[in-house]
Amino acid sequence: MHYPRSTINRAVRAVACSPFTIHLLTTMRSQSVSLQDMCDLSGVTAGYTQTALSERQAEDTLLWLIQVGLLRREVDGQGLTDSFRLTPLGRQLIDQWQHQGKDIPKPSLSDRFQNLCQRWVRIPV
Repeated sequence: MHYPRSTINRAVRAVACSPFTIHLLTTMRSQSVSLQDMCDLSGVTAGYTQTALSERQAEDTLLWLIQVGLLRREVDGQGLTDSFRLTPLGRQLIDQWQHQGKDIPKPSLSDRFQNLCQRWVRIPV
């Protein structure tokens, strides 16, 4: 699938500025991961986050990653769940980084500022 360069750049910037690790994203490629597994010390212990996150912090970041197109929320017969998976865009980025032997890129100060501004005003660039 082909995505505009601006979409890819925004997605890379968003995940680079997030507290999540490549391990979480590679896990999400093959299975859904619940919000509870990413929160508090269990997220750090599982290797999903760099620091312990409250449920609110984790969910806010996950919702931003959904908005930029990296993740989707799992749905079951009852409706939405508290679990998340990669979208095709997310899979494409993770596959590319793994093929190149790379981790999630480190964000620059400019990346952090752009991500903060886009997240705050929800600019659909």
